[in-house]
Amino acid sequence: MKTIDYSIYSSLNITRRGPNDSVLDIQMKALNGKLPTAGHQGHEDLCEVWRDVGRDDSVRCAVLRGEGMGFSGGGDMQLVQDMANDFEVRSRVWKEARDLVYNVINCDKPIVSAMHGPAVGAGLVAGLLADISIAAKSAKIVDGHTRLGVAAGDHAAIIWPLLCGMAKAKYYLMLCEAVSGEEAERIGLVSLCVEEDQLLPKAYEVADRLATGSQSAIRWTKYALNNWLRQAGPTFDASLALEFMGFAGPDVREGAASIQAKRPPNFG
Repeated sequence: MKTIDYSIYSSLNITRRGPNDSVLDIQMKALNGKLPTAGHQGHEDLCEVWRDVGRDDSVRCAVLRGEGMGFSGGGDMQLVQDMANDFEVRSRVWKEARDLVYNVINCDKPIVSAMHGPAVGAGLVAGLLADISIAAKSAKIVDGHTRLGVAAGDHAAIIWPLLCGMAKAKYYLMLCEAVSGEEAERIGLVSLCVEEDQLLPKAYEVADRLATGSQSAIRWTKYALNNWLRQAGPTFDASLALEFMGFAGPDVREGAASIQAKRPPNFG
């Protein structure tokens, strides 16, 4: 039986729980003391961990959650600036962003996400692509790409229109409007919405049920359903290329500066 040493993922707290320790509890660390943010290491970890989840014969389900005040705070500004200034960094992070989406889609084990507070950036990618996504009423889901001055790449084009429809997807993605947990459930963006004190109990309950069910039936159901996402691969690839083209342009510099100064951007 193949098992994995998860201690290599320094930005993630990974423990085992559930029936026969078959549920992997993956917690994104709040490195700034408030919210998990994806720096260079965090972005790579969140991309690569799903390959190991798939390879680990002792794992039947994974739960993804955030530490501290929210689920995820997006990429840190140093990473954004490095991407804007350095072609090699931009190329590496583009590959990680691509692999993150496909690694979650292709991981044969079911994934449950438990989102509370802000849910932004790379964490949100995995959170919404999870097979069962559960949001607390306090959740504040935001795809902030256009506010930063780049196209909504990441997971946006591959999953939002399928979950909540094109009209809602365009509204929220083009305007960077926040979606509450309750609204996310209403429009179909997440599977369930619960009170915050019930978020982890519900996520663990769902994960335990998945871990004790027929593994072949559950995994093959996931594989078949995710063919809808694989069909959207060219759309996703185009959106990601356009996003990263934006990181080489002038608007991202103004977007990043405005976020750091806590002022509205002036894109001219």
